[in-house]
Amino acid sequence: MKVLKFGGSSLSSAARMKHVAGLVRQGEKSIVVLSAVADTTNTLVEISDYLYKKNPEGANEIISQLEQKYISYCQSLLQTDEYRNQLLEILKSHFDYIRSFTKDFFTLFEENIVLSQGELLSTRMLEFYLKEQGIHSVVIPALEFMRTDKNSEPDVVYIREQLTKLLSAHEDASYYITEGFICRNAYGEVNNLKRGGSDYSASLIGAAIQAEEIQIWTDIDGMHNNDPRFVENTMPVRSLHFDEAAELAYFGAKILHPTCILPAKLANIPVRLLNTLEPEALGTLISNSTDKGIIKAVAAKDAITAINIKSGRMLLAHGFLRKVFEIFESHQTAIDMVTTSEVAVSLTIDNIKNLEKIVDDLRKFGTVTIEKEMVIICVVGDLEWKNVGFENKAIHAVKDVPVRMISYGGSNYNISFLVKAEDKKRALQSLSAHLFNDTDNK
Repeated sequence: MKVLKFGGSSLSSAARMKHVAGLVRQGEKSIVVLSAVADTTNTLVEISDYLYKKNPEGANEIISQLEQKYISYCQSLLQTDEYRNQLLEILKSHFDYIRSFTKDFFTLFEENIVLSQGELLSTRMLEFYLKEQGIHSVVIPALEFMRTDKNSEPDVVYIREQLTKLLSAHEDASYYITEGFICRNAYGEVNNLKRGGSDYSASLIGAAIQAEEIQIWTDIDGMHNNDPRFVENTMPVRSLHFDEAAELAYFGAKILHPTCILPAKLANIPVRLLNTLEPEALGTLISNSTDKGIIKAVAAKDAITAINIKSGRMLLAHGFLRKVFEIFESHQTAIDMVTTSEVAVSLTIDNIKNLEKIVDDLRKFGTVTIEKEMVIICVVGDLEWKNVGFENKAIHAVKDVPVRMISYGGSNYNISFLVKAEDKKRALQSLSAHLFNDTDNK
């Protein structure tokens, strides 16, 4: 059995959902994981914001506007009065439920319930469309099997056990439909997976049932070897190792969240990225296999801040790095890149919420300088140190670009450069020219 996940852009209209249904019907029995229809979650966040601000009139206005969109969607999606009227009643019940929160005290608990409505609506709409087409599909509610533990991590044993029970109860179904993103926490409250959203759901489900393959359907034909917004003639990467895909996702490739494919990696289940609008395209296959001796792609991560701590008095001092890293940990700020010398350490962050406090604490150990508006350029492929000359290819490609930091050796799949934001486009274009388009450098 395969797991097929469709994102919000793939469901943005009734025509798109019909197209998705056609893609589902082309395959064998599968579990279909759906995001909310495009822009729905943003609208639910807006509604929640009104409710936090104790403005029920503003919330009700947005709720009514969203409800009308769904009514129009439903009328375009279904052709028979019987199914249309049934679905309209279901839609009404969901929006009446959202309206009920305009009368009570609003907290994060209620917000999570409101945010879950988008996925609950999209699954019911696809279910009714498939039924109208004579296809036996069943909704297996994510809130009945997807759960996190007390550490907010997926409870994989519970997920596998409950999901297996639900599937066994409906063995005669042609397709199973479920919600991505949403779950319950360890206390039974409605919550969500946050990291990776519906992609994470698909990966967890695939691992739980030992799926043949997990397919992530978006509006892009896989991961490209560079950013097409800045570089012409980019190409989809046909295959990636899980670690290569994670590096690309973390350093800027927005098609996939870096942590969402970890369950699939651990279960050794391939993940295929496919294009809803061009289903015949090969896409990108992510697996535990590595293509030896190949540089695959380049990605960029924006809004990076570099911090340099110089301390002559801490020269070779025991515990210096530990104290520096503890400061970032205490302020819950992740570090992207790190380079060190005997008297200084340079590192980068992308979250500057607590930058001022971090700098104040770092000044206890030395002189601190800050550089903002930086970009991390990440080159990904088989970059094991034994591959002589591979790092030189990447470095040679940026020989005309000022580079603030270089990180190499921490991973077998990545070499990263820190450059000014103004040099980003030039660096990406030069890397493409030297790594992918120049036959002398392949």
